[in-house]
Amino acid sequence: MEPLRAPQDPQVNTTLSGVDTKPQPPTSGAPMEGLNPTPAASTPDQEMPPTTGLLPGETVVREGKAAILFPSANEVFYNPVQEFNRDLTCAVVTEFAREQMARRGVKVVVPGEKERVVVNLADEKKEETEMQTGEKGGEEPVVTASVGEHCKNGLRVLEGLAASGLRSVRFALEVPGLRSVTANDFSAKAAALIARNAQHNGVTHLLQASQRDASMLMYEMRGKKDRYDVIDLDPYGSPAPFLDAAVQAVGEGGLLCVTCTDMAVMAGNSGETCYSKYGSISIKAKYCHEMALRIILHSLDQRAGVYQRYIHPLLCVSVDFYIRVFVRVHTGQAMVKNSASKQALVYNCVGCGSFHFQRLGKRMTQGTHIKYSAATGPPVGAECEHCGYRHQLGGPIWGEALHDVSFVQKVLSAVSGNPSRFGTARRIEGMLSMVTEELEDVPLYYTVDNLSSTVHCSTPPLLQFRSALLHAGYRVSLSHACKNALKTDAPPRVLWDVMRCWEKSNPVKRDRLSESSPAHHILSTEPILQACFDVREDANPQSRRRHLTRFQENPEPFWGPKARANAGGGGISSDLEDRRKQGQNKRKNQITDATQLKSFPCKRFRKGKCTHGEKCCYSHDLEQTDKLE
Repeated sequence: MEPLRAPQDPQVNTTLSGVDTKPQPPTSGAPMEGLNPTPAASTPDQEMPPTTGLLPGETVVREGKAAILFPSANEVFYNPVQEFNRDLTCAVVTEFAREQMARRGVKVVVPGEKERVVVNLADEKKEETEMQTGEKGGEEPVVTASVGEHCKNGLRVLEGLAASGLRSVRFALEVPGLRSVTANDFSAKAAALIARNAQHNGVTHLLQASQRDASMLMYEMRGKKDRYDVIDLDPYGSPAPFLDAAVQAVGEGGLLCVTCTDMAVMAGNSGETCYSKYGSISIKAKYCHEMALRIILHSLDQRAGVYQRYIHPLLCVSVDFYIRVFVRVHTGQAMVKNSASKQALVYNCVGCGSFHFQRLGKRMTQGTHIKYSAATGPPVGAECEHCGYRHQLGGPIWGEALHDVSFVQKVLSAVSGNPSRFGTARRIEGMLSMVTEELEDVPLYYTVDNLSSTVHCSTPPLLQFRSALLHAGYRVSLSHACKNALKTDAPPRVLWDVMRCWEKSNPVKRDRLSESSPAHHILSTEPILQACFDVREDANPQSRRRHLTRFQENPEPFWGPKARANAGGGGISSDLEDRRKQGQNKRKNQITDATQLKSFPCKRFRKGKCTHGEKCCYSHDLEQTDKLE
C-alpha cells in the first residue's frame, strides 16, 4: 500500500494562504477515500518524524503529545477549550483498548504507568483469565502493544469529522493497541492539513487521511468485517445527521463517542427542533443538562433498535457548553425488546418544578420468562398536587443509568495513577469522582436554590438539606451536570416537607404572597415529615471533602463555542472581532454618554428614513456605515 504523501507531492496539494487548492482526484474517476492509506508494517523507530515547514500564516498548536500545524485564518475548525474533551476521550479509548486487547491476548503499555491499577480483586482475576495464552497459570501475554506502534490485531478507529486531525493524531501518539486511525473530513483543505499533520508528527504508519462525506463513509463500512472498533463524532453543532450511519458502522461491542454542542436546542429553547433531530421534546427546566444527555441516548438507542442493536452507556457527561457520551453498541434481537421499558416521558410542573416519570413500556419477569406490556399511567393528575399548576410533557428520554461505574472507576484509577499524561488530569479526576458518586437509578435532579426560590425563602446550606433527606431514610447525591444539583429518590412531597420545615425557622412574609402563587399553595399545607437539619458526616461526599476540581472557572475569554470554519479561507474579519468585543456586557454597561453613540451607524439613515439630520445622536458617515455592515 502507498505511504502518506508529503505535502510537497504534487498529488496532495495543501492550502496556501488565500488559495483554495484541492487534492487531485484518482485517475479512475472514483471518489477519493483516503489521502494516505496505512502501510503494512512500520514503526516510529523506523520512521522518524520528518521536518515539515510552516506555510505563510501557519502556527504550531501543541496539545498532549501532538504538534498540529494550524492556519491563522479560520479555515479549519479548532477550539482549545475542548482539550478536556480530547483528554477524556484518549483516557476512555485507552481503557476500552485495554479491555479489548486483553481478550485478544495482547497487553497494552502506557507510558508513565508503572503497573496496572485495579479497583477490586475481582476485576484483576477476570483480566488475568482473559489474558491467558493457553500456558500454565495465567502468565503475562507475550504480545505487547505500545503507543505509536502498529498493532496487527489492534483496534480500527474512525474520526468522522476530524477538521485539523488533532484528535486523530493524539490517538496515534497516546493510545496503544491501534491498527489504524482514519481521520475524515469533507473539506479538501482540512483533509490536506490532516495529511500534513500526520507527517509532521510521524504517524503516517497509523493515521490515514480521508476526504469523504462522513455518513457515506460509514454506510459503506456497515459489513461485519468492515466495521470500526471505535467511531468518534464531534461535529460543529448537532450530530443527528450522522447517528444512523454510526450505529451501523461500529463493530459488535464497539465504542461510539458522540459530542453535541447544540445545547440551546437540547436544553429546552426549541422543543420542536429537538424533536425533529432527536425524536424527543426538550423541556426548559433546571435539570436540562442531564435531560440533554438522556435525549441523545434515547436517539442513539432508537436508531440502533432499527437494526436489532442496542446501546450500553459507559460514560455520559455534561461539560461547559457541550455534552459527551461514550456508549458501546451490541447486537441482539432479544435485548432490543427491552428498549421500550428503558425510555420514559417526563411530567414537569410549570409552577413548582416537581417532575414525575412515565415509562413507555413495562417489563415483567416470571421465572425464566419475560413478559412485555404497555405501561399504565399517567403518574400525575390534571393539576400538580403541590401547587395546583399544570404539567408540561417532555421526552421520551433514556430512563436507565448514564454510566457504567465499574468502567468509570478503571478510567479514574488510570488517570489518577498517571497524572502527568494529560494536561487536564485534575479536572478529569474531579469529574469522574463525582460521576462514581451519583445515584445510578435516579434520573434528573433538583436544585436547592430553585426549591428555595419557589417558596421565596432563604436557601438552606447544601449539607443541611442533604442531611435532612438522609435522616428521613432516603438516598441523595450530587450531580456533575450542575453545581447545586440534588439527586435523590425522595418523592417531591418529601422535598416540599423539608422546605416547609426550613421555612418555619426562616419565615417568609406570608402577606406578600399571592394566593395563586406556588409558594402560597405549598406553605399553606402543614408538613407531614418533621425534618432534622443536623449535619451528617455522610452528607459530604469524598469528592467535596478532597476539594477536587469539579467545576472549573471559565478557562479563557470568549471560551464558548467558536465560529464555524470558513471554507472560503477568508477567516474571521477584524471588524467582526471588534463588533463582538463592543457587544460584550452591553446590557450591564449601558452607554450613558450620548457622545459615545456617534461611533455607531444610524440604521434609519441607512434606509433613508432618519429625520433628525445633524441632531441625530448616531453616525451618518456612509463610509463608516458601509464598513460596519
